[in-house]
Amino acid sequence: MTDEQAMYAVSRGDLDKAAILYERYKKPLLNFFLYRQNDRENARDLTQQVFLRMLRYRHTYREGASFRTWVLEIARNVFFDYLKQNPTHSDLADVPDMGESYDETEEQHQYLYHALARLPDGYREVLMLSRFQNMSYEEIGQTLGLSVPNVKVRVFRALQKLRDLYFNVSRDGYRSEESE
Repeated sequence: MTDEQAMYAVSRGDLDKAAILYERYKKPLLNFFLYRQNDRENARDLTQQVFLRMLRYRHTYREGASFRTWVLEIARNVFFDYLKQNPTHSDLADVPDMGESYDETEEQHQYLYHALARLPDGYREVLMLSRFQNMSYEEIGQTLGLSVPNVKVRVFRALQKLRDLYFNVSRDGYRSEESE
């Protein structure tokens, strides 16, 4: 059964099919939230909220629509609502320091994480969707309300900006970026 078939069944009242979608999407959604903020427990709560909203708004799912795009739109809304309720929390703002006991690869991941945290929201979002959620440009366009060429341009510019930020962070360290 495809995701779309399962969600169509859920939208028609077969709530048992929601378990199929939960098993398929709980990990990708958890990662979606972990890439946006660094609290695993909070990411679990936000993931649960997505599934609750999915059930609450199941009647809005249109047959033939991409379930993945639809559920990620819900996830974005859940996260934006979370940011409104927690104005002191900023998307990826509090990146933990890994301490002294990590190797060069872990250090590179830490630099990348800090560089991602400094990307403008629009750029970070298209990268998260295209590179970490493996969404096609068409799916990203549908989710964000953008044309495919616009998505391609944003991804290209986001990668350029990320590269520059990564090299600045790796050269100067991530603590010095805070003073800018």
